[in-house]
Amino acid sequence: MARQCAITGKKKKSGNIVTFSHRKIKRSFKPNLRRVKAVVDGKVQTIWVSTKALKSGLVERPSYGKTADAE
Repeated sequence: MARQCAITGKKKKSGNIVTFSHRKIKRSFKPNLRRVKAVVDGKVQTIWVSTKALKSGLVERPSYGKTADAE
């Protein structure tokens, strides 16, 4: 399976490196992906997620016994 964000669908894109003389060389742009444990359909699974999805709060992370009144 190709590395693709499970939330946003980001994957590798292709483009060109353009030199000063405008010669073009093929290159690829890879998304910034992290392998994280997330809650998917009520189960904890390890999925590839882009950092943009993590920062924007689109991923529900599992809580391992942490409670709000534990202080």
